[in-house]
Amino acid sequence: MQMIKLSVIALAVAAASTQMAVASQQSESNGFIEDSKLDAHARVLYMNRDFRNGAANSNPVTGKRNGYREEAGLGLKAIYESGFTQGTVGFGVDAFGLQGIKLDSGEGRHSNNMFPSDGRSGKAQDNYSQAGGAVKARISNTTLKYGEQFVSLPVLATDDSRLLPETTTGFLVTSNEIENLELNLGHFTALTAMDQTYHDSANAGVLRSLDLIGARYNFTDDLSAAYYYSDADLGHKGAGEARVKKHYTNVNYNLPLAEEQNLNFDFNMYNTKFNNKDASEKDTNNVWSLAAAYNIGAHTFTATHQRVTGGLDGGYLYGYDGGSAVYLANDVQYHGFHKKGEKSFQARYDLDMATFGVPGLSFMTRYVRGSNIDSGTRNDGKNWERDIEAKYVLQSGVAKDLAFRVRQATFRANDAAGVADNNEVRLIVEYPLSIL
Repeated sequence: MQMIKLSVIALAVAAASTQMAVASQQSESNGFIEDSKLDAHARVLYMNRDFRNGAANSNPVTGKRNGYREEAGLGLKAIYESGFTQGTVGFGVDAFGLQGIKLDSGEGRHSNNMFPSDGRSGKAQDNYSQAGGAVKARISNTTLKYGEQFVSLPVLATDDSRLLPETTTGFLVTSNEIENLELNLGHFTALTAMDQTYHDSANAGVLRSLDLIGARYNFTDDLSAAYYYSDADLGHKGAGEARVKKHYTNVNYNLPLAEEQNLNFDFNMYNTKFNNKDASEKDTNNVWSLAAAYNIGAHTFTATHQRVTGGLDGGYLYGYDGGSAVYLANDVQYHGFHKKGEKSFQARYDLDMATFGVPGLSFMTRYVRGSNIDSGTRNDGKNWERDIEAKYVLQSGVAKDLAFRVRQATFRANDAAGVADNNEVRLIVEYPLSIL
């Protein structure tokens, strides 16, 4: 109820401050149908994780084991966003349909979070689908949306790294009444996993509710800052209950140096307070990262440092608030480098081939090394990851925007790090299509 009262207050304040905004989005509405959008997206994903040094993947039903996971599938998305009816308050709807189709999997090779598992055989299901939607209302430059939706905020971010994305259910207020300022307020009660189709399927339904509030302000074209806060109630039948309060802070600064040259600094920090209601256990985790990127023409060189402090076992806690709620520099393809006590460094290089006459082609490579991991009995955990990526996007023609992407990761760790070694390959083909 408190979050509902806050949302009403926020809407009232937003309406009162309309004169501070550059323009009213609602006053410029063309109508429910006229401003409608319908987008389709197809993704083919092949994913292979080859575990090293004895680690194994096991079928939970038959017990068949392999030293790797290998699957391929097709993910189809259709997303409809209506416009808003005209008038002081505009109304609209959003809807989506998702379909996942198995192209290749097998007993013992399944479990890359791409397909649901058959409860009798433990094998990947041949296909799965999901549909959902939300209603929305807009007054001036403030929108309230309620229902099943995709969210991308630092303290609640639905993951879209497999065939189909996570979804979350609740309401979200987004206000842009003041120029250069975006305000967000939300209350959510369910999270659906990437490889499931029912509510509360992510993390065994541990999320009961999550309230969030936050804002981002652009001081200038080169300087912005953000702060977000979330309060989550966790727990499910047969397990304990917990309260998790999380603060997020970001500062981003871009320093132009000369023509086609600039420096960018990006600072991110999470402070998480975990309260186990049953055991009266209270722990705090702090994790921050600082990235400095130098761009000169087609080349970008990036160096980062990330550090974790606090007594929370396991380090930075996420997942209950979406698999992408990790706005940290060293959260990379396979590993996040945010274990308890960990210190990590990254060196990265990006190349945009448009400067050399091949627009749409890009390359990236990075190396991350972590140390000082606290496993409870030892604090000498070490690990490293090397990533290589190539991407090409067609720039014109019938298949414009068709994208081909190859990602390879190599990860190694000692016993104290508590993470299995891995060689990973992902082949991704994506085709977005705007229908309306």
